[in-house]
Amino acid sequence: MVRHGGRGWHGRVLAAALGVTAVAAATSVWTAQADPVGKQHADTGVSARPSGPAAGAEDSAQARVSAAIAHASDRGARGVNITIDDGPDPVWTPRVLQVLRDNGVKATFCMVGTQAEAHPELVRAVVAAGHRLCDHTVSHDTGMDHKSQAYQSQQILDAERMITKASGGVRPMYYRAPGGAFTPYSRDLAASHGMRPLGWNVDTEDFKRPGTAAIVATVRNEVANGPTILFHDAGGDRSQTVAALREVLPWLKQQGYSFGFPVR
Repeated sequence: MVRHGGRGWHGRVLAAALGVTAVAAATSVWTAQADPVGKQHADTGVSARPSGPAAGAEDSAQARVSAAIAHASDRGARGVNITIDDGPDPVWTPRVLQVLRDNGVKATFCMVGTQAEAHPELVRAVVAAGHRLCDHTVSHDTGMDHKSQAYQSQQILDAERMITKASGGVRPMYYRAPGGAFTPYSRDLAASHGMRPLGWNVDTEDFKRPGTAAIVATVRNEVANGPTILFHDAGGDRSQTVAALREVLPWLKQQGYSFGFPVR
């Protein structure tokens, strides 16, 4: 995924985030995730205790993990990671969850803080189904790598709190910068809070709504580039994404892939 367009929706989310603040005072041998430092980062495999309904509620903090951007799958060379960004959304997240359930697939949901806060029941549904959570900042600002460290911290840590509260105590295990806008500071900050920076290898560009066939073709043509595949469940009509997942998940199984989570 590149720093894509469609900023109208993200602008609305940003406005909502500012409102929330005011009211609440509240990569690996495979590829090509853009890194502002201009380097690819090897996965170190440093682990931390996974978050879960019990662990998240009991722990006041998670152990530090590697600050290198993760791309690899915990299922090895034939593993793939399905990642779902920008939700939760009351229309599309339940439909994505149903397709995943029908195919016996677990995924990683990269949630926007304001969306999680608005739809806690969906965050809990994601957790209850055995999927993992990922911090995708408060307002999905794709230019945050040009902002101050204080701003980056607010975006990451406030979203962590929003998602954890909405989930009922389950903390995000990963941090994905909007549009790949990572900085050394943001990666280190997330890692210090037990959230492994998360990249991707295959950007389906489903946010552009190119058609179901195009989304499916992108996965088939690019999965050899690496295991982490990016989809979206919010930010507009995601019917093409849902339809593409119905085709892609069985196809990946037929090709001998198994479904896992990004390395920690």
